Amino acid sequence: MEIALELEANSQAFELFLGEARQPLVNFLRSHGASQEDAQDIAQESLYKLTRYREMPLHALKPLLYRIALNNLCDIRRRESLQRRTAAVSAPDLLDLPVEALQPEQWAEHREELARVRDAILRLPERCREVYLLNRIDGMSYSQISANQGISVKAVEKHVSRALTLLRQFLSPPAEAVTQNLNP
Repeated sequence: MEIALELEANSQAFELFLGEARQPLVNFLRSHGASQEDAQDIAQESLYKLTRYREMPLHALKPLLYRIALNNLCDIRRRESLQRRTAAVSAPDLLDLPVEALQPEQWAEHREELARVRDAILRLPERCREVYLLNRIDGMSYSQISANQGISVKAVEKHVSRALTLLRQFLSPPAEAVTQNLNP
């Protein structure tokens, strides 16, 4: 009976914590650049995720809640960043470069080459592509990418290296084409 009363008291304390933590969490997220709508959504999702930890002591819940919320905010920013970069890479106007001095054949070759590069970049694994574009397109340093993405500088180096390796593979001509060009 005593254990049941203690569990009920803990459950009520947890529910009270959830109710009191919502608005300060939304304010915290807003102060970190989230829109009102995103802050509300992230707060809701974070409070829901916190329910897995209802058995933890109350004093440990607040830091955990804020860490969950910050991780959710970082995830949203990563997805948005990737969407912007993917849209930029796949945008048709990327292929509409000035062609005044080009012959039609040259223009077609350039357009095909840009399409191949775009397709190769889009074939990269999502995280690898995101890090590669931050470095090569946005001009961010490895340490800036590390801070922006919440990963180590070493992880950034590995993603860029992997991207370059994969792009070389995707863009290299097939072995038979190379052999044909050497032996006409």
